[in-house]
Amino acid sequence: MNVPTWAWITTIAAFLAVIAFDFYLVARNPRDPSMRESTIWVIVYVSLSIAFGLGVLAVAGPQYGGEFFAGWITEYSLSVDNLFVFVLIMSKFAVPRDYRQKVLLIGIVLALVLRGIFIALGAEAISRFDWMFYLFGAFLIWTAWKLIKEADGDEEFEENRLLRFVERVVPSTNQYNGAKMTTVVDGRRLVTPMLIVMVAIGTTDLLFAVDSIPAIFGLTQEPYLVFTANAFALMGLRQLFFLIGGLLDRLIYLSKGLALILAFIGVKLILEAMHHHGVAWAPEIPILVSLAVIVGTLAVTTVLSLMKSRRDAAAATTSGDELTGPKHHTSGN
Repeated sequence: MNVPTWAWITTIAAFLAVIAFDFYLVARNPRDPSMRESTIWVIVYVSLSIAFGLGVLAVAGPQYGGEFFAGWITEYSLSVDNLFVFVLIMSKFAVPRDYRQKVLLIGIVLALVLRGIFIALGAEAISRFDWMFYLFGAFLIWTAWKLIKEADGDEEFEENRLLRFVERVVPSTNQYNGAKMTTVVDGRRLVTPMLIVMVAIGTTDLLFAVDSIPAIFGLTQEPYLVFTANAFALMGLRQLFFLIGGLLDRLIYLSKGLALILAFIGVKLILEAMHHHGVAWAPEIPILVSLAVIVGTLAVTTVLSLMKSRRDAAAATTSGDELTGPKHHTSGN
């Protein structure tokens, strides 16, 4: 794709305007948005993403349009998984409900900045060293194996080394002071748990950026599509958090579905790199096949997750009834 400079500037300015507007909404009224409000905003952002993809399809052709949609759907799915970790973080640090919007928004901005940096580095590396495709492919397959392994364990946020270092070294208090990151106690300047939460969010974003960028480069090598797919995947994530809420707990097979997608993209990268290096039997996988695999995997994952959650809920209800036992009524004579 030959994307002119003005198009890059306009696109980045538009995303910055959306972020600024989001900050304005949160600063004006820090609260949990209603289900109706969250639904409307998620529909708006998803519609904008689809409209942009259709624009790419009309202007640049079906190949690039398909690459955008495949990249956007994959990054959106990974962002939902990222959102689940945000839930664990805010639960662990007991973030007050009125300030969760601010935490989410800052986390999303950090994710966008970090992904922008990784996109620039990744595009430069690929343009100079085509063997990077093998490295990206192997990394995605390893990440897929790790996701499957972790999916069988208990879901719990584990503090990383940087977070433990900050908690150990920086003087802090256990009490929140609104949304402030520092406070004064007995004349001493201390950090509040809000700063610790931000460090946790930031380091989590870094880890997810490392995972997501090789995945999108496995679907398209166009920097403009990589950036816009990531940006659109992150837009509306704050409202999505409040919309799906408890549904995240019911998507129990999401990590396994994402693992299958990442493994597929990793194998695709390696096969296509081998094809370009003259290995005759190694095929190039069309973008429509990639799109079908991604959408199909997510659809099956969602359906199976909801069916399993429903069965578990029914089993829990039956078990509770058995423990309670039948109720006996006596009548007086």
